[in-house]
Amino acid sequence: MKTALLDRSGTPPWRLVSQPVATMKDLDGLALGMPEAAKEVEGGRPTYKVHGKMFCFHRSRRKDAVDPETGELLDDVLVFRVADLGVKEMLLSDARGVYFTTPHWDGYSAVLVRIRDLDRLDREELRDLVEEAWLTRAQKRLAKAWLAGRRES
Repeated sequence: MKTALLDRSGTPPWRLVSQPVATMKDLDGLALGMPEAAKEVEGGRPTYKVHGKMFCFHRSRRKDAVDPETGELLDDVLVFRVADLGVKEMLLSDARGVYFTTPHWDGYSAVLVRIRDLDRLDREELRDLVEEAWLTRAQKRLAKAWLAGRRES
């Protein structure tokens, strides 16, 4: 539960109360909870789609994502579509360093998150990430109806 208390600068603190952290199980539930979303699994890696378009997926090892400490290719990278490059830059500037990109994703509206770092996100932040990713790929008619339903509830 976030609080509205302000520090002396007038800035709300990031978190005063611990939030439940995000997990892969949460990702699965949130992604499949979106209208007309489907999950495909290949090699144990989930891909979430709407109308055949990927909005989030667990990508395979690639040469552009290497663990800086071990030199190993990263095997735990999730890709989330985002609305535009401005949103991507905003997420990449997050001081926690949860979001990242690689040269392969230059010019694409997507951010990467390591599965091991999901626990640095709370469930609401993951929900926002999944919903935005879904909105980027859903048909306009479906997205508009879903957004209208959210406003009514």
